[in-house]
Amino acid sequence: MIRETARNEWFGWIAGTAIGLAAVLCVSSSRAEAPKPEPDPGSLKIGVIGTGHIGGTLAALWVASGHEVLLSSRHPEALKSLARSLGPKAHVGTPHDAAVFGDVVLISVPYGALPQVGRDLAHELAGKIVLDTGNPYPARDGQMAEEARRKGTGVASAEFLPGVRLVRAFNAISDTSMASEAHRASEPLAIPLAGDDQDALAVAGRLVRDAGFEPVVVGGLARARQFDVGTPVYDKLMTAPQLRQALGVK
Repeated sequence: MIRETARNEWFGWIAGTAIGLAAVLCVSSSRAEAPKPEPDPGSLKIGVIGTGHIGGTLAALWVASGHEVLLSSRHPEALKSLARSLGPKAHVGTPHDAAVFGDVVLISVPYGALPQVGRDLAHELAGKIVLDTGNPYPARDGQMAEEARRKGTGVASAEFLPGVRLVRAFNAISDTSMASEAHRASEPLAIPLAGDDQDALAVAGRLVRDAGFEPVVVGGLARARQFDVGTPVYDKLMTAPQLRQALGVK
């Protein structure tokens, strides 16, 4: 019963992701006059599981930098207007489609849904680079969130997503800051990263830069707890030197 409830909650959330699309479209429109990065001939295919505020904003930024993105929902037709607004490099499909499509997969769902995503898409995600943006909130996600915070979210997420090349990324910045500060004229804001796979971290760092920010590798997944919810650097707008100093990272 518990597993079925989690599945229903995930499906319900996926079906409702369209509520965040108006904000994403507004972001795309408001940044239309900003300088765009030159397209990279070595563009990646990125599957997005969870096209809400964070996932949708990152999709728009990555498409603008030349990457190909598949936005997903249990009801893909709800995402077609967003995909059209982003141009021919944006596609729509199911979460299964996104997991199959992506060289890299962004998972940006409520943290309580992460175990179900890991179970449902274990085969499709195996061996892939996965960027995990979710944060555990006990009031929303229940006891599993308390346990995740106790362990540290990087360690907990790895247990929910076995077999993937996991990187914690984009969890310590709000969607509004992401939208307003990407590719800013002054020194870019830092995005902390943590992962145990060096190649996956390198790809994540590239995608952070392509989104208009500066990556700061904090360490392995066990050190992701240093930028978890409630830490001094969480949701703080810092440059890379400021973040490195705050976290004691060289």
